[in-house]
Amino acid sequence: MPDVSIVYCRPCGYEKRAKAAADVLRERLGIEAKLVPGTGRIFQVRVGDKTVAERASSHFPGADEIVEAVAAARG
Repeated sequence: MPDVSIVYCRPCGYEKRAKAAADVLRERLGIEAKLVPGTGRIFQVRVGDKTVAERASSHFPGADEIVEAVAAARG
């Protein structure tokens, strides 16, 4: 199964959101997501090399959206 990672912009302060998303994935799906700090206002949830949920303009994917996207991508 492909790894799940959450890439987030550390300078933007998105680390708290990334940790919360990782917690939700662990609680609901039993998945340990890898947290990957980045820059450039990035917030992406990836399964393998595929981005399944991401920040767009002022929208951040919510917990339900992230769980559904990861579950669908992993089969």
